[in-house]
Amino acid sequence: MTTDNIRQKLEAAFQPDIIEIIDQSAAHAGHAGNQGGGHFYVTLVSAAFDGKSLVQRHQLVYQALGDMMKDEIHALGINALTPTENSKGNS
Repeated sequence: MTTDNIRQKLEAAFQPDIIEIIDQSAAHAGHAGNQGGGHFYVTLVSAAFDGKSLVQRHQLVYQALGDMMKDEIHALGINALTPTENSKGNS
């Protein structure tokens, strides 16, 4: 369910060319500090990141996920690329 919610929020905010969400929660269950939220890694390729620094891109993703970052998501890895950056990496 959380993965679907993440996908919906990120698609609405960024209209990404590519979106990949990996749920790594099972590997982190019960570790110190985890209050029940999941561990996720997202890759987004979107023109919305054009001209944005890495910090700005991450801030935009956190804003898009809003309250999910308080309860449903304990840890989030982000790979936020522009279409040009993605095409260079796949050449």
